[in-house]
Amino acid sequence: MQTLAVDIAITFVDDAAALLAGSGRALLRFAMGPIMGPIDRIANACDIAGVLTERRATFRMWQANRTRPRREGRRFTLLGRLSPFRHLVHLT
Repeated sequence: MQTLAVDIAITFVDDAAALLAGSGRALLRFAMGPIMGPIDRIANACDIAGVLTERRATFRMWQANRTRPRREGRRFTLLGRLSPFRHLVHLT
């Protein structure tokens, strides 16, 4: 009986730690906006060559290409995702 109680307590502590870690990341992401705002404005004001705007545009384009499913060049296979050779498709 003591083992069950200890297991429940350890599970509870692990879950609480994971919850705090996840909420800490979300809180940090939320708090960085007002903190980094003045620094971003100064960086944009000093960006004479347009490097930051070009970098942001490239990142957005990369992000859009990553989220779009790639259907080009794919062939239908009998096993599909279960095929042990699915990683070797580029060799054919």
